[in-house]
Amino acid sequence: YSRPRRPQHLIVTGDDFGYCPRRNQGIVDCFLAGAVSNVSLLVNGSAAADAAQLARRYNIPIGLHANLSEGSPVCEVLKTNSSLLNQDGFFHGKMGFRTALSKGLLNMSEELKAQVELFRKLTGHLPLHMDGHQHVHVLPEVRHVFAEVLEEYGIQYTRVPIEPGLHNCDWIPPSLMDFYLGVEEDSFNTVDVFTRHGIRWPHIYIGLSTMGKNMSVGSICSAIDAAIEEFVSKAPQSRTVTIELMVHPGYPSVPPAGGCGEGPDDFSQSWERLHELQTLMKPELQNHFQYGLYSNRAGKGHECHPTEHRCFIHVLMEKCSKMTSSAVRLSTRIQN
Repeated sequence: YSRPRRPQHLIVTGDDFGYCPRRNQGIVDCFLAGAVSNVSLLVNGSAAADAAQLARRYNIPIGLHANLSEGSPVCEVLKTNSSLLNQDGFFHGKMGFRTALSKGLLNMSEELKAQVELFRKLTGHLPLHMDGHQHVHVLPEVRHVFAEVLEEYGIQYTRVPIEPGLHNCDWIPPSLMDFYLGVEEDSFNTVDVFTRHGIRWPHIYIGLSTMGKNMSVGSICSAIDAAIEEFVSKAPQSRTVTIELMVHPGYPSVPPAGGCGEGPDDFSQSWERLHELQTLMKPELQNHFQYGLYSNRAGKGHECHPTEHRCFIHVLMEKCSKMTSSAVRLSTRIQN
């Protein structure tokens, strides 16, 4: 692979930390092997307390994976009567949450704040970063409330899941691509909101095209290198390129252990979790990161001023505007 010479800071985020003991162990194994640099904690996960202890023990940089779509709320007031919950007392689910939002505003500020407070109780500090489980934080009805909560708590860093080259990934099934394109559209429309609230995020996001069975050394390297090359050509004023690679490694969940209140889902029980773990630990991938001049330890890697993103993101928006509107229409996402 040809690699740009500009210094790059790689953040490899292990999502869903706290989901179950086996997911926790897999993510910790990746961190100790240098394959993951930081984690995002599900505070309503069945193993959240264990995850927080592991983060303290191994000094793992940890942020909050805000969850409004899976399992049970952590805010006591909402557990008895809330539009955020279905008739069984659980969140509406990935697509169900989106459907519920389209029918009317849900009161989510209390739950987001409760999750920040529980995170602080479990870890002893505020989240280093905060993003959304299943990308709920960029949804039109959520983004403003999410940004206000981050600003209130002084949480400066988040994730904006706009992946360069996503439209060219013909191996992604059409129904899943519809969902991804919806996430991308919502992310474009979130940029100005997060910017106004002083929130920052890495220049480049990778993780949709490389998830699960689609993850390989080649797919990760190609996605990162192509994104860096395009970014550098469009944003020459940025001195260091910051990349976030979103991953979901772990040892597959074994029922009944795991989940966020409803038991482990198919995603957590899938062999694809182990596949990601094994891929991330491959020496050839570590070599690519090393010789690509990446730094893969979290810390100041999120410190990218919002204006540095806008040049590149607006270029992507121009490209995406050429796509037919039906490909990214909200109704299409919900139906699929």
